Amino acid sequence: MAGEAGSGALRELILVVAVALAGLLLAMVAAFAPWHGSPAGNDPAGLVELHSPGDAGSGPAVAHQG
Repeated sequence: MAGEAGSGALRELILVVAVALAGLLLAMVAAFAPWHGSPAGNDPAGLVELHSPGDAGSGPAVAHQG
């Protein structure tokens, strides 16, 4: 009886690890795959656009009063 319980537990553990690895693989594909294409080809897509505070186009068109 103890041998049967051990093999079932091992089988379940292998299944859990396999599902976890499959989920990790899918997450990595979603994170690192290009999000969209462009007419010139696949440009690397960025998650955010960084602007420094001194950029001319990085603020509102009207100056804030107050």
